[in-house]
Amino acid sequence: MIVFDLRCVDGGDRFEAWFGSSADFEDQLARGLVECPSCGSKEIVKAPMAPRLSAGDRVHGAVEAFVRLQSELLRGSEWVGPEFAERALAMHVGDEEARGIHGQATATEARKLVDEGVPIAPLLLPVVPPRQVN
Repeated sequence: MIVFDLRCVDGGDRFEAWFGSSADFEDQLARGLVECPSCGSKEIVKAPMAPRLSAGDRVHGAVEAFVRLQSELLRGSEWVGPEFAERALAMHVGDEEARGIHGQATATEARKLVDEGVPIAPLLLPVVPPRQVN
């Protein structure tokens, strides 16, 4: 289905109408089946209209925005993989130089870090770890 913004040539009224396709609209218009709901005129043209975004387009756009935000937040951060909890705690207590890191932690490890007062945050989207070069 497709919705068109239409305009009555005679009265200038604007209205919407749904059709199976552009071809269906053209066919119905040619057969005199499209008329103005206000005055009944059959002199109808398509009105200029803005594109409509589907929910899928909005979701895709939101995911892209999250990816960009997370990428920016991780810029300059070091991937430490499964050593994340150990390294974050070491930095917190001063055994290791503080710097930005990201990696993997179990729920139990994450809870322990929070309990110790280590400032951590979950990532919005999964991160693909960098490939190891041998």
